Amino acid sequence: MASAVVRIDDLPASALEAAAQFHAEHLPQVRMAIEQADSLVIVMPFAGRAHAGWSRALVQDLARAHAPRRVNLVAGEDARAIGAAIAWLERSPGVTGQLLDVDGQGAGNPAHSAV
Repeated sequence: MASAVVRIDDLPASALEAAAQFHAEHLPQVRMAIEQADSLVIVMPFAGRAHAGWSRALVQDLARAHAPRRVNLVAGEDARAIGAAIAWLERSPGVTGQLLDVDGQGAGNPAHSAV
């Protein structure tokens, strides 16, 4: 099996409404994708800290329910940052159940930072 990515782009701004819509409309697709892959990355636009609670609970519960398959969530708008996060997750087989917020600004490479 391979890795899979499910992109969700149409959630409401309200955290309560977004969680309800995700569970009603997108959860069946996500569960099907998990069953067909070794690992899944769910990609959604960053919607603010109000969404972090339900998003984190969602990805953690999915990861526990489908172990040893890996499930992670990347939230952001910057395509390069999302792609970099997905590539990093593919190289990180021990990472699962994580919510990664990416913005394209990055923290840089700590090995090259001045101390």
